[in-house]
Amino acid sequence: MNDKQSPQSDKMVWTGVASDLALAAAKGTMGYLSGSKALMGDALYSGSDAAAKLAEILPFPWRREPEKKNRITPRNPQNNKGPIIAILFSVLILMGGLQIAFSAIRDLTRGHLSAPGQAALITVLISIVVKEAVFQYQYRYFKKLGDGSHAAYADNHRFSLYTSITVFIGISLAMAGGAFNLHPLLYMDPIAALLTGCLIIRKGYSLIATSVYGKKLQELPSEEAAGFIETVQRVHGVIRVEYLQALEQGRYVNLQVKISVNPRITVMEAQDISECARKLLQHRFVHVGEVHMDVVPYDPGYPYKSNHELVDNEIPTLLQ
Repeated sequence: MNDKQSPQSDKMVWTGVASDLALAAAKGTMGYLSGSKALMGDALYSGSDAAAKLAEILPFPWRREPEKKNRITPRNPQNNKGPIIAILFSVLILMGGLQIAFSAIRDLTRGHLSAPGQAALITVLISIVVKEAVFQYQYRYFKKLGDGSHAAYADNHRFSLYTSITVFIGISLAMAGGAFNLHPLLYMDPIAALLTGCLIIRKGYSLIATSVYGKKLQELPSEEAAGFIETVQRVHGVIRVEYLQALEQGRYVNLQVKISVNPRITVMEAQDISECARKLLQHRFVHVGEVHMDVVPYDPGYPYKSNHELVDNEIPTLLQ
Protein backbone atom coordinates (compact mmCIF):
# COMPACT_ATOMS: atom_id res chain seq x y z
CA MET A 1 0.00 0.00 0.00
CA ASN A 2 1.02 3.58 -0.44
CA ASP A 3 0.40 6.65 1.61
CA LYS A 4 -2.48 7.88 -0.49
CA GLN A 5 -6.10 6.98 -0.16
CA SER A 6 -7.15 4.08 -2.37
CA PRO A 7 -9.22 4.88 -5.48
CA GLN A 8 -12.20 3.09 -3.93
CA SER A 9 -11.94 5.23 -0.78
CA ASP A 10 -11.74 8.40 -2.86
CA LYS A 11 -14.79 7.25 -4.79
CA MET A 12 -16.72 6.74 -1.56
CA VAL A 13 -15.82 10.22 -0.30
CA TRP A 14 -16.75 11.89 -3.59
CA THR A 15 -20.03 9.97 -3.58
CA GLY A 16 -20.87 11.63 -0.27
CA VAL A 17 -19.92 15.07 -1.62
CA ALA A 18 -22.03 14.59 -4.76
CA SER A 19 -25.04 13.39 -2.77
CA ASP A 20 -24.82 16.36 -0.39
CA LEU A 21 -24.61 18.81 -3.30
CA ALA A 22 -27.55 17.15 -5.08
CA LEU A 23 -29.66 17.20 -1.90
CA ALA A 24 -28.74 20.84 -1.28
CA ALA A 25 -29.82 21.82 -4.79
CA ALA A 26 -33.09 19.87 -4.60
CA LYS A 27 -34.05 21.12 -1.15
CA GLY A 28 -33.07 24.69 -1.94
CA THR A 29 -35.17 24.72 -5.12
CA MET A 30 -38.23 23.16 -3.51
CA GLY A 31 -37.86 25.33 -0.43
CA TYR A 32 -37.86 28.48 -2.55
CA LEU A 33 -40.84 27.35 -4.68
CA SER A 34 -42.90 26.19 -1.68
CA GLY A 35 -41.99 29.16 0.51
CA SER A 36 -40.46 27.04 3.29
CA LYS A 37 -37.61 28.79 5.06
CA ALA A 38 -36.94 25.66 7.08
CA LEU A 39 -36.31 23.59 3.96
CA MET A 40 -34.00 26.27 2.59
CA GLY A 41 -32.07 26.11 5.84
CA ASP A 42 -31.83 22.33 5.53
CA ALA A 43 -30.49 22.83 2.01
CA LEU A 44 -27.79 25.12 3.35
CA TYR A 45 -26.84 22.55 5.98
CA SER A 46 -26.41 19.89 3.26
CA GLY A 47 -24.25 22.35 1.35
CA SER A 48 -22.15 22.94 4.44
CA ASP A 49 -21.62 19.16 4.76
CA ALA A 50 -20.32 19.08 1.19
CA ALA A 51 -18.11 22.12 1.80
CA ALA A 52 -16.59 20.55 4.92
CA LYS A 53 -15.72 17.36 3.00
CA LEU A 54 -14.29 19.33 0.08
CA ALA A 55 -12.05 21.30 2.44
CA GLU A 56 -10.47 18.02 3.57
CA ILE A 57 -10.03 16.12 0.32
CA LEU A 58 -9.19 18.69 -2.37
CA PRO A 59 -5.42 18.69 -3.15
CA PHE A 60 -4.63 22.38 -2.86
CA PRO A 61 -1.10 23.58 -3.71
CA TRP A 62 -0.31 24.93 -0.24
CA ARG A 63 -0.74 21.53 1.36
CA ARG A 64 2.27 19.32 1.93
CA GLU A 65 2.49 16.00 0.25
CA PRO A 66 2.55 13.02 2.61
CA GLU A 67 5.97 11.74 3.61
CA LYS A 68 7.36 8.92 1.51
CA LYS A 69 6.97 5.54 3.12
CA ASN A 70 10.68 4.74 2.84
CA ARG A 71 11.60 7.66 5.05
CA ILE A 72 11.99 7.30 8.78
CA THR A 73 10.27 10.61 9.52
CA PRO A 74 6.70 9.80 10.62
CA ARG A 75 3.86 11.00 8.47
CA ASN A 76 1.78 13.76 9.97
CA PRO A 77 -1.07 14.70 7.64
CA GLN A 78 -2.12 17.59 9.87
CA ASN A 79 0.95 19.65 9.03
CA ASN A 80 -0.74 21.66 6.29
CA LYS A 81 0.14 25.20 5.42
CA GLY A 82 -2.66 27.69 5.77
CA PRO A 83 -6.10 26.03 5.68
CA ILE A 84 -7.38 28.96 3.62
CA ILE A 85 -10.14 27.11 1.78
CA ALA A 86 -11.53 25.63 5.00
CA ILE A 87 -11.69 29.06 6.65
CA LEU A 88 -13.33 30.52 3.53
CA PHE A 89 -15.99 27.80 3.54
CA SER A 90 -16.49 28.36 7.28
CA VAL A 91 -17.15 32.08 6.80
CA LEU A 92 -19.63 31.37 4.01
CA ILE A 93 -21.41 28.78 6.16
CA LEU A 94 -21.62 31.21 9.09
CA MET A 95 -23.00 33.96 6.88
CA GLY A 96 -25.60 31.58 5.44
CA GLY A 97 -26.64 30.43 8.91
CA LEU A 98 -27.00 34.00 10.13
CA GLN A 99 -29.03 34.89 7.03
CA ILE A 100 -31.42 31.98 7.63
CA ALA A 101 -31.77 32.87 11.32
CA PHE A 102 -32.43 36.59 10.65
CA SER A 103 -34.93 35.73 7.92
CA ALA A 104 -36.80 33.39 10.28
CA ILE A 105 -36.87 36.05 13.01
CA ARG A 106 -38.19 38.58 10.52
CA ASP A 107 -41.02 36.24 9.52
CA LEU A 108 -41.85 35.55 13.15
CA THR A 109 -42.07 39.25 14.02
CA ARG A 110 -44.14 40.21 10.99
CA GLY A 111 -46.72 37.50 11.50
CA HIS A 112 -47.78 37.23 7.84
CA LEU A 113 -47.26 33.49 7.47
CA SER A 114 -48.50 30.83 5.08
CA ALA A 115 -48.25 27.06 5.10
CA PRO A 116 -45.62 25.52 2.80
CA GLY A 117 -46.74 23.25 -0.01
CA GLN A 118 -46.80 19.47 0.04
CA ALA A 119 -43.74 19.37 -2.18
CA ALA A 120 -41.64 20.64 0.73
CA LEU A 121 -42.73 17.77 2.97
CA ILE A 122 -42.15 15.17 0.24
CA THR A 123 -38.71 16.63 -0.51
CA VAL A 124 -37.51 16.49 3.09
CA LEU A 125 -38.76 12.90 3.45
CA ILE A 126 -36.93 11.80 0.30
CA SER A 127 -33.78 13.62 1.42
CA ILE A 128 -33.79 11.80 4.77
CA VAL A 129 -34.10 8.43 3.04
CA VAL A 130 -31.37 9.21 0.49
CA LYS A 131 -29.02 10.66 3.12
CA GLU A 132 -29.47 7.63 5.36
CA ALA A 133 -28.86 5.21 2.49
CA VAL A 134 -25.63 6.98 1.46
CA PHE A 135 -24.46 7.13 5.06
CA GLN A 136 -25.05 3.41 5.66
CA TYR A 137 -23.19 2.59 2.45
CA GLN A 138 -20.18 4.72 3.41
CA TYR A 139 -20.17 3.78 7.09
CA ARG A 140 -20.17 0.04 6.45
CA TYR A 141 -17.45 0.34 3.82
CA PHE A 142 -15.05 2.36 5.98
CA LYS A 143 -15.75 0.25 9.06
CA LYS A 144 -15.01 -2.92 7.09
CA LEU A 145 -11.87 -1.31 5.69
CA GLY A 146 -10.72 -0.35 9.17
CA ASP A 147 -10.56 3.37 8.40
CA GLY A 148 -10.96 5.44 11.57
CA SER A 149 -12.90 8.11 9.68
CA HIS A 150 -16.15 6.15 10.00
CA ALA A 151 -16.55 7.54 13.54
CA ALA A 152 -16.41 11.08 12.16
CA TYR A 153 -18.98 10.15 9.51
CA ALA A 154 -21.35 8.94 12.23
CA ASP A 155 -20.92 12.14 14.24
CA ASN A 156 -21.54 14.42 11.25
CA HIS A 157 -24.52 12.37 10.11
CA ARG A 158 -26.13 12.61 13.52
CA PHE A 159 -26.37 16.41 13.40
CA SER A 160 -27.45 16.32 9.75
CA LEU A 161 -30.24 13.94 10.72
CA TYR A 162 -31.25 16.20 13.62
CA THR A 163 -31.53 19.10 11.20
CA SER A 164 -33.71 17.21 8.73
CA ILE A 165 -35.98 15.88 11.49
CA THR A 166 -36.40 19.40 12.88
CA VAL A 167 -37.33 20.67 9.40
CA PHE A 168 -39.74 17.77 8.88
CA ILE A 169 -41.54 18.48 12.17
CA GLY A 170 -41.71 22.21 11.45
CA ILE A 171 -43.11 21.75 7.93
CA SER A 172 -45.61 19.10 9.07
CA LEU A 173 -46.99 21.28 11.85
CA ALA A 174 -47.15 24.33 9.59
CA MET A 175 -49.07 22.33 6.95
CA ALA A 176 -51.41 21.04 9.65
CA GLY A 177 -52.00 24.64 10.79
CA GLY A 178 -52.88 25.65 7.24
CA ALA A 179 -55.18 22.67 6.71
CA PHE A 180 -57.09 23.05 10.00
CA ASN A 181 -56.93 26.86 10.13
CA LEU A 182 -54.76 26.89 13.25
CA HIS A 183 -52.74 30.06 12.88
CA PRO A 184 -50.28 29.43 15.76
CA LEU A 185 -49.01 26.30 14.01
CA LEU A 186 -47.94 28.38 11.01
CA TYR A 187 -45.10 29.71 13.17
CA MET A 188 -43.50 26.26 13.30
CA ASP A 189 -41.86 26.56 9.88
CA PRO A 190 -39.91 29.75 10.71
CA ILE A 191 -39.17 28.36 14.18
CA ALA A 192 -37.68 25.26 12.54
CA ALA A 193 -35.75 27.57 10.20
CA LEU A 194 -34.38 29.45 13.23
CA LEU A 195 -33.23 26.21 14.87
CA THR A 196 -31.70 25.08 11.59
CA GLY A 197 -29.84 28.39 11.33
CA CYS A 198 -28.37 27.78 14.80
CA LEU A 199 -27.20 24.32 13.73
CA ILE A 200 -25.63 25.81 10.60
CA ILE A 201 -23.80 28.40 12.71
CA ARG A 202 -22.55 25.59 14.92
CA LYS A 203 -21.33 23.76 11.82
CA GLY A 204 -19.42 26.81 10.60
CA TYR A 205 -17.86 27.44 14.01
CA SER A 206 -16.81 23.79 14.26
CA LEU A 207 -15.15 23.97 10.85
CA ILE A 208 -13.28 27.15 11.83
CA ALA A 209 -12.12 25.60 15.11
CA THR A 210 -10.93 22.51 13.27
CA SER A 211 -9.06 24.60 10.70
CA VAL A 212 -7.31 26.79 13.28
CA TYR A 213 -6.66 24.40 16.16
CA GLY A 214 -6.68 21.07 14.32
CA LYS A 215 -9.00 18.16 14.78
CA LYS A 216 -9.60 16.82 18.25
CA LEU A 217 -7.90 13.54 18.98
CA GLN A 218 -10.39 10.79 19.64
CA GLU A 219 -9.42 7.38 20.93
CA LEU A 220 -10.81 4.48 18.96
CA PRO A 221 -12.65 1.76 20.89
CA SER A 222 -10.81 -1.45 21.73
CA GLU A 223 -12.59 -3.50 19.07
CA GLU A 224 -11.37 -1.05 16.40
CA ALA A 225 -7.76 -1.37 17.61
CA ALA A 226 -7.81 -5.18 17.63
CA GLY A 227 -6.59 -5.32 14.02
CA PHE A 228 -3.54 -3.22 14.87
CA ILE A 229 -2.63 -5.51 17.78
CA GLU A 230 -3.01 -8.61 15.62
CA THR A 231 -0.73 -7.10 12.96
CA VAL A 232 2.01 -6.21 15.44
CA GLN A 233 1.92 -9.68 16.99
CA ARG A 234 2.74 -11.19 13.59
CA VAL A 235 6.15 -9.52 13.57
CA HIS A 236 8.96 -11.97 14.29
CA GLY A 237 10.57 -11.11 17.62
CA VAL A 238 7.50 -9.49 19.24
CA ILE A 239 6.53 -11.55 22.26
CA ARG A 240 3.53 -9.50 23.37
CA VAL A 241 1.83 -6.18 22.73
CA GLU A 242 1.88 -4.57 26.15
CA TYR A 243 -0.06 -1.46 25.21
CA LEU A 244 -1.68 0.05 22.11
CA GLN A 245 -3.61 3.31 21.84
CA ALA A 246 -5.20 4.40 18.56
CA LEU A 247 -6.01 8.12 18.32
CA GLU A 248 -8.17 9.30 15.44
CA GLN A 249 -7.10 12.63 13.99
CA GLY A 250 -9.06 13.63 10.91
CA ARG A 251 -8.87 10.92 8.27
CA TYR A 252 -5.80 9.36 9.86
CA VAL A 253 -5.09 7.29 12.98
CA ASN A 254 -1.98 7.83 15.11
CA LEU A 255 -0.74 4.88 17.17
CA GLN A 256 1.07 4.61 20.49
CA VAL A 257 2.43 1.06 20.80
CA LYS A 258 4.49 -0.69 23.46
CA ILE A 259 5.87 -4.14 22.69
CA SER A 260 7.92 -6.62 24.71
CA VAL A 261 10.85 -8.56 23.26
CA ASN A 262 13.38 -11.12 24.45
CA PRO A 263 15.41 -9.44 27.21
CA ARG A 264 18.59 -11.16 25.99
CA ILE A 265 18.70 -9.57 22.54
CA THR A 266 20.74 -6.45 21.79
CA VAL A 267 19.40 -2.92 21.63
CA MET A 268 20.02 -2.83 17.89
CA GLU A 269 17.97 -6.00 17.38
CA ALA A 270 15.13 -4.53 19.45
CA GLN A 271 15.18 -1.39 17.31
CA ASP A 272 15.01 -3.50 14.14
CA ILE A 273 11.95 -5.34 15.47
CA SER A 274 10.31 -2.04 16.39
CA GLU A 275 11.00 -0.56 12.94
CA CYS A 276 9.64 -3.68 11.25
CA ALA A 277 6.41 -3.45 13.26
CA ARG A 278 6.04 0.26 12.46
CA LYS A 279 6.52 -0.26 8.72
CA LEU A 280 4.10 -3.18 8.68
CA LEU A 281 1.39 -1.05 10.31
CA GLN A 282 1.87 1.81 7.85
CA HIS A 283 1.97 -0.50 4.84
CA ARG A 284 -1.05 -2.58 5.75
CA PHE A 285 -3.31 0.24 6.99
CA VAL A 286 -3.37 3.16 4.58
CA HIS A 287 -5.04 5.45 7.12
CA VAL A 288 -2.33 4.97 9.78
CA GLY A 289 -0.26 8.13 10.11
CA GLU A 290 2.28 8.48 12.91
CA VAL A 291 3.37 5.37 14.84
CA HIS A 292 5.32 5.73 18.09
CA MET A 293 6.93 2.46 19.21
CA ASP A 294 8.26 1.69 22.68
CA VAL A 295 10.22 -1.52 23.33
CA VAL A 296 10.55 -3.14 26.76
CA PRO A 297 12.09 -6.48 27.83
CA TYR A 298 9.56 -9.22 28.35
CA ASP A 299 8.92 -10.10 32.01
CA PRO A 300 6.93 -13.32 32.52
CA GLY A 301 6.36 -12.49 36.18
CA TYR A 302 5.35 -14.78 39.04
CA PRO A 303 5.29 -17.83 39.14
CA TYR A 304 7.42 -18.18 36.02
CA LYS A 305 10.14 -15.94 37.37
CA SER A 306 11.43 -15.77 40.90
CA ASN A 307 12.46 -12.59 42.66
CA HIS A 308 15.29 -14.56 44.25
CA GLU A 309 17.03 -15.44 40.99
CA LEU A 310 20.61 -14.34 40.78
CA VAL A 311 21.42 -11.47 38.49
CA ASP A 312 24.14 -13.45 36.69
CA ASN A 313 21.93 -16.49 36.06
CA GLU A 314 22.78 -17.71 32.56
CA ILE A 315 19.76 -20.01 32.19
CA PRO A 316 17.33 -18.39 29.73
CA THR A 317 13.78 -17.87 30.92
CA LEU A 318 12.29 -17.80 27.40
CA LEU A 319 11.95 -20.44 24.76
CA GLN A 320 13.28 -19.30 21.37
